[in-house]
Amino acid sequence: MKVSIYVDGSGGPKGGYGFFVKETGESFYEKKPDITNNQAEYLAIISALNKFLGYDDVTIFSDSKNTVSQLNHEFAINNEKLRDLARKAWELIGKFPNLTISWVPRKANLAGKMLGS
Repeated sequence: MKVSIYVDGSGGPKGGYGFFVKETGESFYEKKPDITNNQAEYLAIISALNKFLGYDDVTIFSDSKNTVSQLNHEFAINNEKLRDLARKAWELIGKFPNLTISWVPRKANLAGKMLGS
């Protein structure tokens, strides 16, 4: 089954992360105060990957150029906490036969609209 998953996260005292699945309308959100924006983006991707393990064709859309570029091995990761999150994501990514992580502009991020960011 093919799914398009939009992820988003925000840091700070009212931090949290989540995802929205275009094909089914399914959504998920978890509050996680006092994380950074980048940590929130990674946690959103990891939560989506965990939820959709076993799917054959997955596309993840994020409006974080940094996170997308890091997970696609285009940018270095200089923060140890982000490196740990990236390792978790890459471990999950390796379990999908066809997975793409793509950048979308903030205004096109369906999860951002859902999460109110």
